[in-house]
Amino acid sequence: MSASSSVLDRVRRLLRWATVALVGGLVVAVVATLFSLQLLTAGADAEAIDDARVWNEVLLAVVLLLGGVGVAVAFAVWREVRVGLTTPLATLASEVRAASTGEHDHEIPLVGSGEVAALSRDVEDMRRELVAQVADARAAHQEVEDAHVRLRQQAAELERSNRDLEQFAYVASHDLQEPLRKVASFTQLLQKRYGDQLDDRADQYIAFAVDGAHRMQRLIQDLLSFSRVGRSGEKRERVDLADALDHVLADLSERIADKGAEVTTDPLPVVEGERGPLTMLLRNVVGNALKFSHPDRPPRVHLSARRVAGPEGDEWELTCADNGIGIDPQYADRVFVIFQRLHPKEVYSGTGIGLALVKRVVEHHGGRVRIDTGVTEGTTIRWTLPASD
Repeated sequence: MSASSSVLDRVRRLLRWATVALVGGLVVAVVATLFSLQLLTAGADAEAIDDARVWNEVLLAVVLLLGGVGVAVAFAVWREVRVGLTTPLATLASEVRAASTGEHDHEIPLVGSGEVAALSRDVEDMRRELVAQVADARAAHQEVEDAHVRLRQQAAELERSNRDLEQFAYVASHDLQEPLRKVASFTQLLQKRYGDQLDDRADQYIAFAVDGAHRMQRLIQDLLSFSRVGRSGEKRERVDLADALDHVLADLSERIADKGAEVTTDPLPVVEGERGPLTMLLRNVVGNALKFSHPDRPPRVHLSARRVAGPEGDEWELTCADNGIGIDPQYADRVFVIFQRLHPKEVYSGTGIGLALVKRVVEHHGGRVRIDTGVTEGTTIRWTLPASD
């Protein structure tokens, strides 16, 4: 509060003095009236009447004085209100309108005194706070705009990268495989035509060359499959996983028969997704279970599904459990990394891309995949897919 007295204090002082004057005047008026009544009793002489007239004149003077005091007090109060409230508030309102109609940097001056001065100071503090908030909002908006520009640039760069990757996939599927096929074919022809002229070491070298060419072909084909996940343009549809598994088992029927394997399944759900990648996912998990079977027992593979609550709604948790050689828990994450092998290629064939491909398909469909490290026999792979109903 300002050191100078406020308008209310000044008005209080005026009213206090006016009250004292009114009370004093009333006392004088009461006394004059009593004396006048006493002098005008029955049988009053001329002198008493003159005295009563004097008191009446005093009473009239007091009334006139009180009226004058009332008018003076009213004028003083009006002036104090006008000078101390109305005019400063009008000035403050004008300054606020100027600041609120676009001139946000217009500083609101200190006007009036007392409460009005405190109000103008509070309004100025509020203006400064609003200006600071507006500046922060503009800076945040600019940052968002800059982020959108960078995001658009990155999207354009990603689109160009995807086109380059598609071109690479085309080259990998055609141009790179053709020389490998020729290497394998001509190497085999070389062995067939000149085999009787070559020693065992040469036959071994030819076998190495043919095997290397075939493995490179498989590697290129697996890389091609890995790169195509999510970019094939295949339309999403309702996929019956039980039907997809039947096709997988039909494709793997010869391997299943050769190993004496047994593949069982619980009822599998219908999910929303791309049929090709989901079928490839099932082929990889069942194929891995058959490949990494235990040498002392025939493979037993079981697939199941259960509906669970996920972070973004209900989802299906699917499981592929086998009685194979299992996976050491310390490698539970490593097996999903592309080209990561836990066994020499001489023991187990393959390119080390199978489970990486499984992870890519699952994540493309909004799910998660993991190795259940709590299982002590064989390997149990669990993955989730969003429920479609």
